[in-house]
Amino acid sequence: MPSLDDLKKRISSVKSTQKITKAMKMVAAAKLRKAQDNAEKGRPYSEKMNNIILNLSDGISDKENAPKLLAGTGDEKIYLCIVLTSDRGLCGGFNSNIIKKAKIYFQKILSENKTLKIITVGSKGYDQLKRVYKDNIIEKISFKDSKNVNYFDANKIGKIIINRFEKKEFDVCTIFYNQFKNVITQIPQEQQIIPLKTSDIKKKDSSSIDNYEFEPEEDEILSILLPKNISTQIFKAMLENSASEQGSRMTAMDNATRNAGEMVDKLTIQYNRSRQAAITKELIEIISGAESL
Repeated sequence: MPSLDDLKKRISSVKSTQKITKAMKMVAAAKLRKAQDNAEKGRPYSEKMNNIILNLSDGISDKENAPKLLAGTGDEKIYLCIVLTSDRGLCGGFNSNIIKKAKIYFQKILSENKTLKIITVGSKGYDQLKRVYKDNIIEKISFKDSKNVNYFDANKIGKIIINRFEKKEFDVCTIFYNQFKNVITQIPQEQQIIPLKTSDIKKKDSSSIDNYEFEPEEDEILSILLPKNISTQIFKAMLENSASEQGSRMTAMDNATRNAGEMVDKLTIQYNRSRQAAITKELIEIISGAESL
């Protein structure tokens, strides 16, 4: 049975931890509001970009000479996967949920005897994947120095992907991230960005674009829009990840704070009982000594 001094130290230690988790919860809550607002503002833009590309692709007369970013290489042998995670922990199941989704996809690709290449964005993703897929990871990217999610970082990733695609290093590219729904729920997503999967895009206002004539032609416009769309989709995923990370961290720290409070209560009861038992024992010894006299 622990001594009174040991119980005092444990209570003090848990209380200190509780203060830290409570502070982290408040910081995450403050960051969440801005991150959620940015994620919600980014969704209409990325969806509209996809829809414009889809409508333009319908107007291409020569489908065989369509931009490769839209039509693909014609093969599906080499798959590049971009796994977006955080650089910091203490955010519940945020990172592990993305990794779990990605691993299911990896197993499917490898079971079909296809070549798998991985680029990790965020140190936590690399730390979890390197144990099993170290030979498949071709690049790791981290933005620890960046205070906020920005388009320049997303564009940097987009350029890396396009350069590798132009060198014919892969045929299909898919990104993995968490879509923010609310503070409690974040949904792991897989989104194919090369070639653009038109079947996954909700076609809107297609009739309005049929009334326009384009100069230059649709394929020339697409050759400009498609690289920008890759960076846009990555930026959207990063914004969704940022909101999901703060929501998950807020929930995790709230649970940790509550658990610490419950532990303090239990330890306090145990301390009081041990103290009462010690006092009772001393009284019994005093009374026994008095009676022996």
